[in-house]
Amino acid sequence: MIDLRKLDFDKTQGLIPCIVQDAKTNTVLMLGYMNREALEKTLAKNKLTFYSRTNQRLWTKGETSGNYLHLLDVKTDCDSDTLLFKVTPEGPTCHTGADSCFNEANEFSGLEFLEAIIQERKKNPKAGSYTNQLFDSGINKVAQKVGEEAVELIIEAKDNNKELFLSEAADLMYHYLVLLAAKEYQLKDVLTVLKQRHTK
Repeated sequence: MIDLRKLDFDKTQGLIPCIVQDAKTNTVLMLGYMNREALEKTLAKNKLTFYSRTNQRLWTKGETSGNYLHLLDVKTDCDSDTLLFKVTPEGPTCHTGADSCFNEANEFSGLEFLEAIIQERKKNPKAGSYTNQLFDSGINKVAQKVGEEAVELIIEAKDNNKELFLSEAADLMYHYLVLLAAKEYQLKDVLTVLKQRHTK
């Protein structure tokens, strides 16, 4: 991950500021401080441990609440005096009960929010869910629905009804994401292909 020998703990009197970010949503969850011992414990246990400037002791986030921050990755900045932690949070991060200490909801932006719902339905089916009905109908039916929605969008594109056009565009996007999930792919896999094309 990182070379501890290159970190500059002296610049801030033995403590390094640590930005904590959800690895999936990219939401910034909190800012804490670590001394060398806290960082070593974090890397060894894969749970974020900080140094409390108030109580002057180490504390593992979630040690009393159970809302641990599970380490996925850590990066250092250009001056080697600040750390960025990518984590999977177990529950809310802030002691107030909020998702983040900056009072921001920790949720996906863009299409990822819809993809997360679809993936959750696939993992934990819900009675009466249209998404689960699609999954249960099989890949051919899901693919057929994508084709039908694409045709309906093309038809609406020929008219000037904004509401109907956007509604059909939303239907196509939804069914497209269901098809990706049915094929065991994610939106990020498609984005990787697009980025590769862009560099050519």
